[in-house]
This record gives sequence, C-alpha cells and structure tokens, in this order.
Amino acid sequence: MGKGRVEAFSDGVIAIIITIMVLELKVPEGHDLAALRPVVPVFCAYVLSFIYVGIYWNNHHHMFHAVQKVNGRVLWANLHLLFWLSLLPAVTHWIGETHLAAWPTATYGIVLFMSAIAYFILIHALIAMHGRDSTIARAIGSDVKGKVSVVIYLIGIALAFVMPWASAALYALTAAWWLVPDRRIEHLLEA
Repeated sequence: MGKGRVEAFSDGVIAIIITIMVLELKVPEGHDLAALRPVVPVFCAYVLSFIYVGIYWNNHHHMFHAVQKVNGRVLWANLHLLFWLSLLPAVTHWIGETHLAAWPTATYGIVLFMSAIAYFILIHALIAMHGRDSTIARAIGSDVKGKVSVVIYLIGIALAFVMPWASAALYALTAAWWLVPDRRIEHLLEA
C-alpha cells in the first residue's frame, strides 16, 4: 500500500487537534492586563501541548519520508498514535483550568507517556515492514532519546502527586530537548 493516505489523514487529525486546543482558549473578561491573569495557566498548557503536537507532526513527517509503503499493522499503529494525541486537547484544558492539580498533571503525563509508546510501536511496525537495513531502521538506531523520554514521563507522573510544578517542568524540559532538531533521517535521505 502507498503511504500517501496515511500522511494526509495524520496531517488532518493533527490539524484538528491543534484547532480544538486553540478553541479551548477563552477570551479574557475585562480590558486590562489584569484580565489576562486567569487565562495564563491555560495558555501555558496550550503552548506546551502545541509544541508536543508539533514535535510529533515533524517527526511523523520525517519518518514517513524514510519509508516507501505501509501495511495494515502500520495503519493500526498510526491510529493508535493519533488516538493518544487526540486526547491532548482534553488534558491540556484540564491541567490549565486546575492550575496543575495532581490528577490532571499526572493524566497529562500519562497521555504523553502513551503517545511516546504509540510512536515507538509505529516506528517498530515500519522497521518490521522495511527491514533492519532500511533507512528508517538506520535512522532510528537505538532511539536513546525516545527511551529516556518515556522514563522522564513516568517520573513526571509520579511527581505529579507530590510536586506538580516539578512534574510540569519535566514535561517542558523533555519538549525542549525534542525541539533540538534530530537530523538522522534527513542525513540518511540526503546520502
């Protein structure tokens, strides 16, 4: 099977996820800077979630440039990833509205953790289809960054019940780490 429909569908779902998240931002009540104070936590949660969605979209885009085809296993693995990403608008709103309360912060981490697991499953479905010597397999390598991120999410989930701000900081630091461009796939495609 060709990969075009998977890419187009994924792009559409990701665009909808971002749209839903921005629609959750409410216009401040009032006309001065003090009116912004109540929406700051929701806006900060939105920014972090937007960055995460952007990271997944960017990596998904690069990953699918490194493969030639898909199969049913890849389609289901991709849907699994999109399912977890589609929960980001709900947990983003919840964490912002509750000002980093324990359960919303932990749930946000669970969605990040499960998104990372789903991405891992998708990568391995593509590698299984294209082989251990494929461009995607060589580009992913041992995926230290992905494995360390999963551990950080688990720590963040546990921390949410004792220090929610530290938990949120871990989520933000992990996003910042992923913002550093990963050029493994680009370099292999150029070669």
